[in-house]
Amino acid sequence: MPDLPPPIDDRLLHLDSDGSVTLLAARDRGDGRLVFPAPGDADPERFEAVELPHTGRLWSWTVQRFRPKSPPYAGPEAFEPYAVGYVALGEAIIVEGRLTGAPLDGFAIDMAMQLVAEPFTLASGERRTTFAFAPATGTQR
Repeated sequence: MPDLPPPIDDRLLHLDSDGSVTLLAARDRGDGRLVFPAPGDADPERFEAVELPHTGRLWSWTVQRFRPKSPPYAGPEAFEPYAVGYVALGEAIIVEGRLTGAPLDGFAIDMAMQLVAEPFTLASGERRTTFAFAPATGTQR
């Protein structure tokens, strides 16, 4: 397994043995609705844990060109613009996340995307692993 820091939150995602990341959601047993991220206090009688697909399609996206207010932003003072988008994972859910793996003008609506592990540094300096989406290449799962 690649040397990745621990997940930012075990209820949000888990790291697979090959270093890839899997997003965790909850499905309401009553109406089948998916919730991401899963509620921290999800009643197991009402919600079941669900692993989301690793691939999807870029539904919409934009470029964050200015440093967001802090908190919640905890990135470096020397701000670099980054892409963020919504990725449709199957027919049931659209997830917001950072986009990576292409120049800022290299993304397009309906582009095939894949989930990737993304190192993240907390304000305390502690390193964690979160997720991002990158243009899909090779084998998809």
